[in-house]
Amino acid sequence: MTKLFISDLHLDEQRPEITQLFLNFLKTEAIKAEELYILGDFFEAWIGDDDLSPFTLSIIQGLRELTQKGLPVYLMHGNRDFLIGKQFEKMTGCKLLRPDENVIDLYGVPALLMHGDTLCTLDVKYLKARKILRSWIYRRIILLHTLKKRRKIAANMRAKSRKHLSTTADYVTDVTQDEVERIMQKNQVQLLIHGHTHREAVHKFKMGPHDATRIVLGAWHERGSVLVCKPNGERMLLSLDA
Repeated sequence: MTKLFISDLHLDEQRPEITQLFLNFLKTEAIKAEELYILGDFFEAWIGDDDLSPFTLSIIQGLRELTQKGLPVYLMHGNRDFLIGKQFEKMTGCKLLRPDENVIDLYGVPALLMHGDTLCTLDVKYLKARKILRSWIYRRIILLHTLKKRRKIAANMRAKSRKHLSTTADYVTDVTQDEVERIMQKNQVQLLIHGHTHREAVHKFKMGPHDATRIVLGAWHERGSVLVCKPNGERMLLSLDA
């Protein structure tokens, strides 16, 4: 058996090939796994559990078919889909993880799961905006708008995000090592798995006297990215062609 980890699919109606790649992944690879973890930015934008378009329904159905066969699927909020709520859980059978930090038993090894955006401590502008957007009052207010209005708001936010990324140095939008080590020590782990930065890699380093590992999941742009973890301790980052 294996445990699978994916992140930053950014599923969007304008990219049907990636949506189909994900749905095929559920039927061919995920179904053979022990657990599936989706660590945020599953959607390019999620404007509320009441947005039941044919596009979103196809994804909901794919997840529901998987969980009904007994596969546990865990989902974490990202910066694009923090409005996913209880209704989505009910429709799909997925389980929402706690925001930001979750420690799991990965075949005997404590592993910290994060989306990863809070590790980018140099990106002060983003973190200030994040604090506002994730507040309960903002989420409550935004969901009072019509779907049409929420789509406009989401499109405006994506445009601002693209502009921010295009005008900000790469090192600012990446994680900081001090924060990585702080959060790992806080959670008493030597293994961290996260997404968000789209910089797929396996980083090995010393944390005090201990060997530590940070695995960054890749984004699903031209292809898919999956971390496969086996009971014998083997961990592989694999690509899926669209």
